[in-house]
Amino acid sequence: MGTAQSDDRLIYERKDLPTWFISGSVTEDGRYLLIFLSKGAENTNRLYYADLGDPQRPNITSPVKALIEQDDAEFAVFGNVGPLLYMRTDLDAPNRKVVAFDVKRPEPAEWKTIVPEGKEAIEEVHLIGGRIVAQYLSDVQSRLSMFDLNGASQGALELPGIGTVAGISGRRDEPEIVFGFSSPLFPTSVFAYDPRTKTRTTFEAPKPPVDVTQYETKQLFATSKDGTRVPFFLTARKNLPLDGNNPTMMYGYGGFSISELPTYRADVPAWLEVGGIWVTANLRGGAEFGEAWHKAGSLDRKQNVFDDFIAVAEYLIREKYTSPSKLGITGGSNGGLLVGAVEEQRPDLFAVAMPAVGVMDMLRFDKFTGGRAWTPEYGSSSDEKQFGTLIKYSPLHNVKPNVCYPATFATTADHDDRVVPSHSFKFIATMQAVQPCGHPILIRVETQGSHGYRPTDKRIAELADEWAFAAAQMQLK
Repeated sequence: MGTAQSDDRLIYERKDLPTWFISGSVTEDGRYLLIFLSKGAENTNRLYYADLGDPQRPNITSPVKALIEQDDAEFAVFGNVGPLLYMRTDLDAPNRKVVAFDVKRPEPAEWKTIVPEGKEAIEEVHLIGGRIVAQYLSDVQSRLSMFDLNGASQGALELPGIGTVAGISGRRDEPEIVFGFSSPLFPTSVFAYDPRTKTRTTFEAPKPPVDVTQYETKQLFATSKDGTRVPFFLTARKNLPLDGNNPTMMYGYGGFSISELPTYRADVPAWLEVGGIWVTANLRGGAEFGEAWHKAGSLDRKQNVFDDFIAVAEYLIREKYTSPSKLGITGGSNGGLLVGAVEEQRPDLFAVAMPAVGVMDMLRFDKFTGGRAWTPEYGSSSDEKQFGTLIKYSPLHNVKPNVCYPATFATTADHDDRVVPSHSFKFIATMQAVQPCGHPILIRVETQGSHGYRPTDKRIAELADEWAFAAAQMQLK
């Protein structure tokens, strides 16, 4: 710190892999530098290490050696005991497993399985207080299990209820396990758990802004076009009349092996107070059911994601939770792509579509800023076969004349260099040019904002505009 960048020392580089991502971390004991290489935004990587020796006087000139040169799976080291590394991997285990190996003998044949793959997907794993703490997803709901370093079960860590573990931390030399917990009606709270006494304490518990006893969250399941069971979480006022007249907002993402779990959003209680329903759909493309669930929604199987979202919408309408004139959809980034594609494929189902910072030009996304990193997820139009897939659902290229599209409110930011604003500009301009009915097609461009960043005051203003637009189009009084 405090020295010129020209004085920085080069630790590792790969001139032979100029487009790959390189990241590094140091084990908690300071002994090993771990280096991860990946092709892009995907869950496969290579793994290297350097022995830094004495943590008080680390040898930063220590040679970097390969641990795993293959890049056909995830290799995520989460802790060590001396030269023994503990790693989460999905190699031959789509729901992930935990293995251990010596840095001197990293070949897969030398790995020892500590926590085997199970029916439920492993989400996070940590080494805390001499034990392994693993977060599992059980029908998209978090549960925590503890194991000793040889894999013997030490039981479950009881959670406050049905919801999502939002981060786990702790030290390898202290028993306390700290974790965040959230659900649609439970603001994110930090808990400390002592496994010796099996007691859980809360750190500065936040107070919900509404009387949460008036509302409930329940998990339901829709059936997708190919018969796949698609879970979703629905939050609304208790004893809600099923008359098809409830304003409803659906949220989804469905990509990049990112699990969309039932968590708290600070803006949703205001929607619930005026009689709204909030729905989070767990679509293929995420990791809710492991890597197989992710692969089922990527590349030439991307249409499955859209089919899943449509199936949830049809369920809500069929069961009279809502109706097309009261149903909206929202999502950001890859979720913006989802909203754009689905409103085009089934404009009859929705009153409102709100794509945020969406990837709308699927034929040229890899030509701008970080877009090249997404080709393992989407493919590339440079490949003839993948072109055929992309052009079928690319939102920009599937706007059709004489189709009345839902009222659309796209949001972007002038400094978004992940999904450049031109995606939203071109999409909205094209829709405005053909929209034959009175449903508005609008775009909101935030200034001095980026892909995920807004100052708090600007974020509040943006959310207020989004919800006001949705309420107006649903004729909510």
